[in-house]
Amino acid sequence: MKYPVFFILALFGGFQVPCLMSQSAGYKVMDAHSGEGVPYATIQLGAHTGTVTNEEGRFSIQTDISVLRDSIYISSMGYEKRGVSLQQLSDSIIYLTPKPIALEGVYLFDKELTVAEIIAKIKDNLAENYRSDPTKQRLFIRHSSFNTLQKLDIAVKESTIAEFNKKFIDSIVRILPRSAAYFTESLCDYYRSPGENRLKIVKAAELYDKNNEGSMEALSKKLEKIFIDNVKSNSYLKIKSGIFGQKVQVDSILEASEEGSDTEEGLKEPKKHEYQSQQKRHLQHLYNDQFFNRDSKLNFILQSSRYEFSLRGYSNIGDQDVYVLDFNPRRKEEFKGTLYVNLEDFAIMRVEYENIKSLRRIRLLGLRYEETKYRGTTLFAKGSGGHYEIQFMEKIEGRLMGVNRPLQVIEKNKFVKGRRKQNELSLQLDILNNNLEKYELVVFNTAMVSGVELSGVEENTNLEAAYQSHYDPEFWKGYNIMEPNEALRSFTIPEE
Repeated sequence: MKYPVFFILALFGGFQVPCLMSQSAGYKVMDAHSGEGVPYATIQLGAHTGTVTNEEGRFSIQTDISVLRDSIYISSMGYEKRGVSLQQLSDSIIYLTPKPIALEGVYLFDKELTVAEIIAKIKDNLAENYRSDPTKQRLFIRHSSFNTLQKLDIAVKESTIAEFNKKFIDSIVRILPRSAAYFTESLCDYYRSPGENRLKIVKAAELYDKNNEGSMEALSKKLEKIFIDNVKSNSYLKIKSGIFGQKVQVDSILEASEEGSDTEEGLKEPKKHEYQSQQKRHLQHLYNDQFFNRDSKLNFILQSSRYEFSLRGYSNIGDQDVYVLDFNPRRKEEFKGTLYVNLEDFAIMRVEYENIKSLRRIRLLGLRYEETKYRGTTLFAKGSGGHYEIQFMEKIEGRLMGVNRPLQVIEKNKFVKGRRKQNELSLQLDILNNNLEKYELVVFNTAMVSGVELSGVEENTNLEAAYQSHYDPEFWKGYNIMEPNEALRSFTIPEE
């Protein structure tokens, strides 16, 4: 990921459909009363094929012409389910009729349950509803990362190296981008079981500004030259920030630099790519942080006594009737949200949550870290195995990271006559970065697999994503994916 603040802190301390005989079509699902887009509506194209609308209500399909004689089915919580024949659909807009949440007393029960009894039944059925059998999932994941340097002040207090002066530091401050966006899109086959998971990427793209990388590379070379010209190879550096200090041998730094620039054929090992492992980490993070996992931050079910639940009423998701439960924190808990619970098996089919205060806040000796935002929506659907799997997920995480403290770098050398101190650089840093991570995940198909099959999957760890300087919808022609939002559609690199 392209995080400019990390550089500063370190420097100074799916479902595939054949393209043949295919047709591309883009649509928008809208509320028939308000005219607003319906986010995260389920689009069922066939028994094992489908997609989900994006946050603006948009979706596109790539499908064989012969399929167009059939209907697609669109459903969303709080709306009437609708079947549409694409051949008869001349407009790109599909309207859904709102179906308000019913109040208590409308539904008839043999025995009406209290909210406490509903929560108890949710917990009793967790193990059966969300079993972790080995599965293979065709999925699409989009990751959007936004970084904004809210503050970047670097003051030179003392420098014995002429080139390392206020003018040079100011040039560093000018060249570092104040904001940066980084997007990835990946169509994958994800194999997972409780003890093992494997990822094979079918196709992937990444979008970011390569000009930022060029600026960083030029700056790095300039810093390296200043370092080599002014520091003796047999010296060591004493790096201090506040009360902390660290000793680093200069010769080891120079040796590492020489090895890094070596281009001889003797280096035969292939370059290690990180894209596949990065996407795998994202998926592990998203799947592990679910309300039914004990290590999850989302503790409103497993630690339900810490929350206050209330029954808002009843609704439906597709053909399933659901309880609609709101929850709010008691005492010091962090989340509020809404649960949509199946009336028959008490599975949570949809969950919406958001934090009401920072989840974690650390301010120590001039260092700052704060998890400011943690919200999301997850939809679950029952698979052929009888238990529930993630169908769609949107998750947003926001963080503040900063440093406000002095930094001192002293070159010392015990092999020269006189004073050991050779050079000194003393800075005052005041840096604050705002980072926002957004994940969108659509699961198109889930199939049970054996443990042997899972273990035998060969991951394409050396895969490189296709670089794009602007969003290219043609890249995904022939595939059903989640439509991009306006921020991604309009992303482009300005010409120099």
